[in-house]
Formats: sequence, C-alpha cells, structure tokens
Amino acid sequence: MTVDEGTRTVTVAPGRAAQELDLRGEEFRLAVQLGLVRTVPAGEGGRRRVERCEVDRLRAAPDFPAGLRERVRAVGTAEAAALLGITPERFIRLARTGHVSPVRFSLNRYRAVVWTYLAEEVAEFGLTCPALLTGRLPMELRERLAAHEDLRPRNWRARRLGALLRATDDPWAQAAAMASMLDPVQVAEVVDDPYERAHLDRLRPPAPPGMPVRAAARDIAERLTRADDPDEILWHRMSLALALDEARTEQPAPYPGGPGRWGAAGGRPGAGVPVGVLRQPAPTVARVLPPPPVLPPPPVLPLPPAPAVPPLPSESAVPPLPSAVPVAAVPASVPAQAPAPAGRPTGMERPPSRPAARARLLDRLPRRRAADGRRAGGRMRPVSWP
Repeated sequence: MTVDEGTRTVTVAPGRAAQELDLRGEEFRLAVQLGLVRTVPAGEGGRRRVERCEVDRLRAAPDFPAGLRERVRAVGTAEAAALLGITPERFIRLARTGHVSPVRFSLNRYRAVVWTYLAEEVAEFGLTCPALLTGRLPMELRERLAAHEDLRPRNWRARRLGALLRATDDPWAQAAAMASMLDPVQVAEVVDDPYERAHLDRLRPPAPPGMPVRAAARDIAERLTRADDPDEILWHRMSLALALDEARTEQPAPYPGGPGRWGAAGGRPGAGVPVGVLRQPAPTVARVLPPPPVLPPPPVLPLPPAPAVPPLPSESAVPPLPSAVPVAAVPASVPAQAPAPAGRPTGMERPPSRPAARARLLDRLPRRRAADGRRAGGRMRPVSWP
C-alpha cells in the first residue's frame, strides 16, 4: 500500500486488491477490462494501481462478493449453450453472426481459437431473443453462415478498443490504441510523419493477457488483434486520422533536438512548440571563406642551351639499294593432277599418319574398362537427389 504525496490518495497493488475483492487473477483482469474495477496510473512504465476508496466502494455493495464474481464469470461454448438450452453447434452459429460477443480468446494445444463469453450476457441474450433458440434460423442468417461470415474477432476487437479508450484521457494514447488495431502498413499510410509514428509506437498498449509464447501460435493471435475486414479497416483509419488531428491540436509529437531529451526541459515532450515550427528544417547558413593570399610571381630562369645535332649524311655517302632479285621462271606447262575418286579424301585433305612404332605401342596397351562397361576416367553421371 502506497500514499500519493500530491493528492494524499492511498492506493493498493492489483494483487492486494484482487485478494480483498475475493477475485482470482483472471477474474480481476476481466473486471478491470470491463470497467467494473477502476484503476489509476502509478508512475512511469505503464503500471496501474487501485485506489483504496474503490476497493471500499465495491466491498460495500449489498451483493458482495457473489454479485461481483457473477458479473465477471466467463464461460466457454459448451457451458454457454447449456445456459441457453441449445446445442453447441447452434450457439456457434449465433456467435458467428454477432448475436453474442466474446470477451476473451485463447489457443489450445492444436492452435485452435477458443472463445470465452460472459455468462451474464449469454443469459441476457436468451431473454431478449428467444425465437432464435428454437426452430430454423432465418434466411438472412443462413446466407451469412453460407458465406463463411464470422464476427467474433471483430466484436472482440471492438470490445478491447472500448476498454483501451476508457483507460486513458491522453489523446496520443487514444490514437495509439486505435493504431494498434491496424497493420503497420495501414498506419504508415495514415501517419506519414516518422516522428509521430515513433511516438505512437512508444504509447502502444500492451498485448492482451494470455498471448501465446511460441512463434506459430503468437502469429495467429496477432492476426486476431488486427482488423481484416475492408469496412472495419476503413473505420479504424478514419478514427485514427480524427484522433491525430485532436492530438496535434492539443500537443505535438516530440521531435529530436533542442535542450533536454525531447526539447522543452521540465515539461512534456514537445509542449508549447507549434507543429509547423517543429517540421521546418534548420536554416542553411552560407559560410564565407577568406580570399586566398596573393603570392609573388615566380622568377624567370634562363633556358639551357640546345644539344648539338650531328649533320645528316649527303646523298653521295648513302650506298645504292640492291637491284631486284630475279625470280626463277615457272614452266608454262604443269601436269594436271588426276581427280580423286568419290568418297576418298585427296592428298591435301588426308590427315598425316602416325608413326608405325607408336601405333603398335598403343595397340599393345590394354584398355581398362569400369565395372559398368564404360571407360575409366569418363564423365560421371549427375546424381539425382531424392
């Protein structure tokens, strides 16, 4: 138990509050999610505590503790169907068409999604819609089921977003809660400023309790926490854009630079600085360099004398060129070569013959063969892996 010195408010830890309210851990978290137990932030790091007056208020109720535990009682598909007196298959059809909204989900050992519902809401649905519990379902519901419609993930996300928005009054935190329902690509299309996206990531709400640890199961759970229907995505995008306009009007996102860590020392990051000023780039200052020094002209040096060139020999000293060498006369009549028979190369086309000794030596050497009948040293066949 701690005491806030600013307001003299006594707060207790969540575990202590759950013990005093006679609730288990899951029941207490569900009561906080539904708003039955109000919490207050306690310092940095996202921790929240329960005020002593809130615990006293709940304990003073006439139906405590049975009434509080009944309001946070969660049931599965089989138990919910038993409360309504119908089969589990019929209850699944009613839940898929959005008549009952789940309050929690988990993954079993086969990575199948298990939805949990509030027993109070299930009983209220049975009292308000008794015609859907017996007989054949209406044609509209049958057509939606034939189209494989399932509104359970969407209804769960809407319930979770409402709980996140009720838990804070900070406009940037509310915008971060809306951004957590969208894919990062969708968030980047709506929030084009990288500093604002980084600020939303810092304020992103934690994952819902009970998230699996293994990678494959966690991937399935993360897909359930993000919008996948086109009209749902459009609704969240518009809500995020409106929330950003409201947050920018009240206080801009923190930008790097300036005194302190975020800019304004002793205040909230980015407080008191207009958004347009923060987005302006730093002015470029032209740097004026001093003029280069004036150097004296280099001294003029005399050129060295040119070397003496020997005179060219006269024409009388050049010996005469030899006369043309006479070419032996070619006899006019050359005997014509007889044409070679067809299919036999001529003397010029016939390859030169090997020496006889080398041919006899190669004939005496035995040619080795492999076990499979091919010549050793040949190319290996490629191996086909299975």
